[in-house]
Amino acid sequence: MNPLLAAASTALLHNALIVGAMLFALGLVGILTRRNLIVMFLCAELMLQGISVSLVAWSRHHGDFGGQVLVIFVLTVAACEAAVALVFVLQAFARTGRLDAAAWQGLREATLARTVDHALPASDASPPQWPRLSTAGVLPPGADHDSLEREHV
Repeated sequence: MNPLLAAASTALLHNALIVGAMLFALGLVGILTRRNLIVMFLCAELMLQGISVSLVAWSRHHGDFGGQVLVIFVLTVAACEAAVALVFVLQAFARTGRLDAAAWQGLREATLARTVDHALPASDASPPQWPRLSTAGVLPPGADHDSLEREHV
């Protein structure tokens, strides 16, 4: 094999492995820091794609199609997993009305003790207060800074 070609193949392998590791790391950070079920699911898919990039890179570097065939099977399993996970997310949303990871608490078995997440955000405790329009013909209260403005220059 030509030494220049081998160096280029090694550089391509390193670049692909770095991209795969970055995708996996971004997915891992997303899984550990987010509470939204859909975002967590997408982060798991991002981790899976990082592994797939690495498998294809190793397969190309070694000159066989084993890693690429494995990636095709992994993507097939990921598509099935996406359908099943979507059903679970929709069921959790239908039961609780939110997509927080704490929504899975209601899906536990009756014999297991309930684990309580004490760090729930305050927005889950009370409904949001939306601004309301004034009734017709009534002027809304003025802002505090209106008295500081001049009517003309």
